[in-house]
Amino acid sequence: MAAGGRQAGPMPDLGRYVVSRPIYSETAFQEENEKRAHLQPTLRERVQGACSCSRKKAFQITKSFLPILEWLPKYRVKEWLVSDIISGVSTGLVATLQGLAFALLVAVPLGYGLYSAFFPLLTYFFLGTSRHLSVGPFPVVSLMVGSVVLSMAPDDKFHIMSSNATGLNKTLIDTVSRDAQRVVIASTLTFLVGIIQLVFGALQIGFIVRYLADPLIGGFTTAAAFQVFVSQLKIVLNVSTKNYNGILSIIYTLIEIFQRIGTTNIADLIAGLLTIFICMVVKEINDRFKHKIPVPIPIEVIVTIVATGISYAADLEKKYNAGIVKTIPRGFLPPEPPAVSMFSEMIAAAFSIAVVAYAIAVSVAKVYATKHDYPIDGNQEFIAYGISNVFAGAFSCFVATTALSRTAVQESTGGKTQVASIISAGIVLIAIVALGKLLEPLQKSVLAAVVIANLKGMFMQVFDVPRLWRQNKADAMIWIFTCVASIILGLDLGLLAGLVFGLLTVVVRVQFPSWGGLGNVPGTDLYKNVKDYKTVVEPEGVKILRFSSPIFYANIDGLKSSLKSTVGFDAIRVHNKRLKALRMIQKLIKKGKLKATKNGIISDSGTTNEAFESDEDLDDPEDLKIPTKEVEIQVDWNSELPVKVNVPRVPIHSLIFDFGGVSFLDVVAVRTMRMIVKEFERIDVTVYIASHQDNIITKLEQCGFFDDNIRKDMFFLTVHDAVLYIQHEMMHRDIQDPIFEKISLMQESKEPIDFSETGKLDDELDVQEEVWSYPFNKACVHDVCIFILTIAV
Repeated sequence: MAAGGRQAGPMPDLGRYVVSRPIYSETAFQEENEKRAHLQPTLRERVQGACSCSRKKAFQITKSFLPILEWLPKYRVKEWLVSDIISGVSTGLVATLQGLAFALLVAVPLGYGLYSAFFPLLTYFFLGTSRHLSVGPFPVVSLMVGSVVLSMAPDDKFHIMSSNATGLNKTLIDTVSRDAQRVVIASTLTFLVGIIQLVFGALQIGFIVRYLADPLIGGFTTAAAFQVFVSQLKIVLNVSTKNYNGILSIIYTLIEIFQRIGTTNIADLIAGLLTIFICMVVKEINDRFKHKIPVPIPIEVIVTIVATGISYAADLEKKYNAGIVKTIPRGFLPPEPPAVSMFSEMIAAAFSIAVVAYAIAVSVAKVYATKHDYPIDGNQEFIAYGISNVFAGAFSCFVATTALSRTAVQESTGGKTQVASIISAGIVLIAIVALGKLLEPLQKSVLAAVVIANLKGMFMQVFDVPRLWRQNKADAMIWIFTCVASIILGLDLGLLAGLVFGLLTVVVRVQFPSWGGLGNVPGTDLYKNVKDYKTVVEPEGVKILRFSSPIFYANIDGLKSSLKSTVGFDAIRVHNKRLKALRMIQKLIKKGKLKATKNGIISDSGTTNEAFESDEDLDDPEDLKIPTKEVEIQVDWNSELPVKVNVPRVPIHSLIFDFGGVSFLDVVAVRTMRMIVKEFERIDVTVYIASHQDNIITKLEQCGFFDDNIRKDMFFLTVHDAVLYIQHEMMHRDIQDPIFEKISLMQESKEPIDFSETGKLDDELDVQEEVWSYPFNKACVHDVCIFILTIAV
């Protein structure tokens, strides 16, 4: 005995396994394992279940709608509060500056950027499921909002005429009216985006973001970063241009910038370039030494404070005509209702902005949720952002989502929960109420440079393309196409074009899926593609086809083509060739050149069945209505025939479909599979289906696939089950060659015919030409081994 009372013995070979079980067809397996019948609940039962209520269910619904009830009671004050305060202060400073900077993208007064960095945080604190997101403006979404604002309220609509002392008229822009109108447009668009997101959340369709693949988002955000860069470039240079929108707008903007580059303000250019350089260098230091630096250096805050002091001390506006912030309103504006009349003009843009804002926010939220091990509810996020944008739209804000850099600051500085977001909102509130006046001397070029410096991460996505090309060329093409389309067509149309292109690549990949003929790995139950492995062997007389895709109307032709390539012949053509050969045999018997006996057809000279030849004169039956009588003979279709018809050889007796990669069938696919089974049965090839999923059987039953001749016995749990069953059947089949087919000849007399070697039937038999064509309706299904010929008296 071994230690512990265990008997010593040879260790089992864990590298091999042996399984002994019966061969399972679908019917046998269901009977032996007692398959359960799944009863679908009725509509009434579903409604009753949805409308029923209990105290526990009501509390669960309340907690799902207000996630704060889930995490706030578990808040660890001693462990988390200090970290959240430090994180909130750092994030609040960044949020303040980004709110001012991103307002430039929306083309509204800078103070409204502070509102947009404040109000959405209040509602997301109660409704959001992410503990680390910092909600507020994001450059891509802000630019999309700005494109709508500029298209609906361009400068051209606000021209006014004024006269100077010399009496000359001059065209000016009514900036007060223009800015007021743009604020109304931005807030109305934000309100509409919130409604759309609320509807999506209520309908539980958070899955819509799954259609925005990572390559699509990467290409789109890179194109958006380029558009943001161009829009901020003219602010850094302090060059005035027209506001272009639509197709090729970015190209027109670049052309005009270079045409007017001679008017560049040197003070703004130097301030912008220095800000970009310093911010990018310090951000690189933060990234490289993030494990050694407890808190990232808030370089945007430092640069802004220094730049404001320099601008104020040097009086850059008066001495160098630098563009400065000038006025930041103090306090809050009263809530205003949206301009509902504008909804029809912005509904399409609002839809795309709602989806993009949600996709960006959820993708960032999932990254940090995975890192810190807590769940994210996609549908609740839709509701949270919807309510946040509706609430913010009432207070003259623009669309909120999340910014990567701001969220990274909140998480890296130790933020544990949304308490950090509330504290950051408090910092923004202080800036709105008290600090706005201090930022008025700040140059706009510095804010634009802060925006450009934050685009580095999105521009670096370009280096993903070579990797994508090596891994999956289709994904790389989606990235490139979406990026180019978004630059040329604009962000809204570019996103739509990229989405359509991505879906088309999926359709193409499904329409032309991988397939292959399988063979057995000797001594195992494994089946692999015969083209990929040298040792794989095809079972004798059996072809196995694996089709790795759902089968539906779009790829039916691909299934048929792969089937022909696998078996090496066309079942319909074989059947037609055999019919043609039978007609010619009838003619020869009729002319006395052939003799029909019980054992077959006798001819003095035969022709070699060499290869395929074109069909000629397929349908020319003669209908001679004379009494007939049945006689049976046999024809070996794979041997030499006494007629000049090259009938394709059929070297198999069984065909197996491996449906392991087929997830569903549509009605067209079921009809086609039924036709394939019938076509192969006519030429004495039995069809089997293996490795199918249970829902395939259910779909076939619903579509009437089964009848007296097509039964569930043709379905097997695995390919090996089907192969073993076929081999077992071949061993017990009648001794005669299974490839032989009986041909029924009819004679005038109704008495039995004596097939003796010396009888009269050894004489020549005259026949008329009559062959039944195969009907496809169920009522006329005939034994595939019997062909009927009639012989003339």
